[in-house]
Amino acid sequence: MNKIRIALTAALVAMFLTPSATVLFASDKEEAAKVPAPAGLSIDKSRTALLIMDYQNDIVGMLPEKEQGPLLERAASILTEARRAAIPVIYVVVRFREGYPEINFQNKLFNSLKESGRLREGTPGAEVHAKVAPQSDDIVVTKRRVGAFSTTDLETILRAKNIDTLVMFGISTSGVVLSTVRWAADMDYRMVVVADACADRNEEVHRVLTEKVFPWQATVVTAQDIIKAIGTKERH
Repeated sequence: MNKIRIALTAALVAMFLTPSATVLFASDKEEAAKVPAPAGLSIDKSRTALLIMDYQNDIVGMLPEKEQGPLLERAASILTEARRAAIPVIYVVVRFREGYPEINFQNKLFNSLKESGRLREGTPGAEVHAKVAPQSDDIVVTKRRVGAFSTTDLETILRAKNIDTLVMFGISTSGVVLSTVRWAADMDYRMVVVADACADRNEEVHRVLTEKVFPWQATVVTAQDIIKAIGTKERH
């Protein structure tokens, strides 16, 4: 019980990036495999958008090298299936202007990011990883904070497309994914989180979020679950 309380506390305060942190990837671990496959998962493709969040070189590169490949392969497979199904693909990226004018001196996390020089617009590290790069018809939304909705026009885009369901994954589980789930839940979106296409610096936090926290507000699935659901011919 204490472990769960500690992990939950860590999840609420952990963010997606710290320059000195050692990032751990949880989706290939035994715990991630315990996420149950949803019974009868159905996706209304006409009302769904896919969010791929913070899959940028500076962030992906913080993962152990041997674990980057499987993560990127799963993400690429989901993207391929979504495009085949004509589901809008929306990339959420975090980038800052030269000099980092968006970062307030009181923001502890982002000040350390500023000092590291990472995620600056126009730098290779701020670009989406080549293995999951946006295509011409995809949408790229730039944020200046952690969550996908904060400081962006994502809500305007979703409303314009009459979207009410979000399939999402990103790095990290306790950063952009957690923040986006909380915000989207308050706006009454239906959400599907792809657990094994998410990564976090703390595998216990990843496990607690995907098994204990997210299921209260979202459907938690694997990459194969969502690929199967998107690939079905029947519309609901």
